[in-house]
Amino acid sequence: MGKGDRKPRKGKIFRHSFGKARPRKKGETQVAPPAKAEKKSKEE
Repeated sequence: MGKGDRKPRKGKIFRHSFGKARPRKKGETQVAPPAKAEKKSKEE
């Protein structure tokens, strides 16, 4: 991509990418991994 090439928002939406032209929403919550459950030991 050349220095003068534009990265329109429409292309960002199509590629499912974020950046300067399409920043992530600050209020949007990311999918967090579930809380660590008690690990079952192999000795049981």
